[in-house]
Amino acid sequence: MLIYLKKIREQMGVKASSRMRRRTLSLLPAAALLLVSGMTNAYSAPKTLLVLGDSLSAEYGLARGTGWVALLEQRLAAQKNDTRIVNASISGETTSGGRARLPALLAKHQPDIVLIELGANDGLRGLPVAAAEANLRAMGEAAKKSGAQVVLVGMRMPPNYGRAYGEQFYGVYGKLAKEWKAPLVPFMFEGIADQPQLFQADRMHPNAQAHPTILKNIWPQLAPLLKAK
Repeated sequence: MLIYLKKIREQMGVKASSRMRRRTLSLLPAAALLLVSGMTNAYSAPKTLLVLGDSLSAEYGLARGTGWVALLEQRLAAQKNDTRIVNASISGETTSGGRARLPALLAKHQPDIVLIELGANDGLRGLPVAAAEANLRAMGEAAKKSGAQVVLVGMRMPPNYGRAYGEQFYGVYGKLAKEWKAPLVPFMFEGIADQPQLFQADRMHPNAQAHPTILKNIWPQLAPLLKAK
């Protein structure tokens, strides 16, 4: 009789242990979800960078993948930074064209950062500085209103456009950056403007050898904004 009771207790213990194991296994998916959720919170979502520029950012005359925006993507990938880059640059773009296109780009891509590299074509055409300033201001304000941070890329005009016009034109970038408390790239051609061998045959567009230097000029102002949210 004692032997019989002992066997019953052993069987009950096995059944209880089995039930406990099944219950533990049933809880594993929920635990895994909690773990994934915790990891998601620990590692912030990637940012989106919108580059709104002209031929200087659109790889005009270059092999694909050799312009400064593509080099930026490669650098971020090497750093395991998964920032999404939307390059909305168009050759020949002016500040008025960028202003017209920006609202739709903001709505579609909802960027965290908007880098504005526009104005060179306005200046080369001798368009009024006041008009370029108004367009740049409208773009910056629209980007800020959407919740994005703005990075402004400055541009200087060649000396043959006149000292007064060149200074007024260049001064717009510093003025707006100061008003917005936004990062300013003083001059994207720093270190290459006086190097003819770094330009294409038209003597206006940098060649592939120049674009690493362009990225070097832009990187210090952009990099701090590309950190995870």
